[in-house]
Amino acid sequence: MKLFDVYPLFDITPVKGLDCYVWDDQGNKYLDLYGGHAVISIGHSHPHYIERITDQVNKIGFYSNSVQNPLQNELAEKLGEASGMPDYQLFLCNSGAEANENALKLASFKTGRSKIISFKKGFHGRTSGAVAITDNPKIVAPFNADHQKEILPLNDLEAVEKSLSKNDVAAVIIEGIQGIGGIVIPDAGFMEGLEKLCKKHGTMLILDEIQSGYGRSGKFFAFQYTSLKPDMVTMAKGMGNGFPVGGVLISPDIEPSYGLLGTTFGGNHLACAASLAVLEVIKEEKLVENSFEQGNLLKNELIKTNKFKEVRGVGLMIGVELTSEVSKLRSGLLRKNHIFTGVSGTNTMRLLPPLTLKRSHVDYFMNSLGDAIESG
Repeated sequence: MKLFDVYPLFDITPVKGLDCYVWDDQGNKYLDLYGGHAVISIGHSHPHYIERITDQVNKIGFYSNSVQNPLQNELAEKLGEASGMPDYQLFLCNSGAEANENALKLASFKTGRSKIISFKKGFHGRTSGAVAITDNPKIVAPFNADHQKEILPLNDLEAVEKSLSKNDVAAVIIEGIQGIGGIVIPDAGFMEGLEKLCKKHGTMLILDEIQSGYGRSGKFFAFQYTSLKPDMVTMAKGMGNGFPVGGVLISPDIEPSYGLLGTTFGGNHLACAASLAVLEVIKEEKLVENSFEQGNLLKNELIKTNKFKEVRGVGLMIGVELTSEVSKLRSGLLRKNHIFTGVSGTNTMRLLPPLTLKRSHVDYFMNSLGDAIESG
């Protein structure tokens, strides 16, 4: 038997990680500026993370959600404190796509409507409803296409108002920062206008913070650069630092009902231990603040080079758009300088490092980037 071929793979096999570095099976050391696709929030193999998970697995690793799990309550309390949203309710699941599916389903249950609005260049996952509202026809199968949805231009309030005026939209879903779409930040005025329109038409507003959340933007959630109070916030990726976990923060205005949502593995003991370790390290090491500081430094250094079409983003979620394809530059950085970076489309390099990034890492990257550009 062989694996189903899904991704083009680099010929590199990481076997060890520590903070912002990984090592391959040949002993080569790499600076990780991609964070395993924005997943590694507190750095690889953080000692507190290892201790929390090891301690928990020595006690009990899993039991179903048919019993009490005090770790879930502890996680909800600490997440409420860290996010500044202590009055919201927490639903725990296993991934970002699953978080979005449950948020969309809950919005539909509560409004009695079925239509969803999302936005051009957005990405919300690869499960049925999530992929249907993602602006990428290549990944939407005929099975997914029957969902009632409308994908509108970002920052176009007039288009949103026209669609919402029919009063048949269950939810509007939008990323705090578009990740796969190229690190695009929605205008603050658009976001705030969106909230007003949703309230006016009885439509729920869902903030997809799966990639932009957990401190990556320099705020706990990227939408917190505005005055928004969304009905739901979805999260995953950096939430577990590599352990599969996702969640939905649900407004206190939405009353729970048994049977609407459910999960077998969501919020299991190990997932909660991993998530608690992440929150504890973020608080202890002031990683949200570090993300803002180092992200501003990195972005400004990139802008100063005057070598790129545009540098976008905030915190440690940065897109570097070239006037040509980015593949050669990324490959050179990986092969010659041992630096992992990501990509959006064909022209944008995506930087999503651990939130523990330091000035020395920024300096090494900038020096390496200059060499890579000069060598062509």
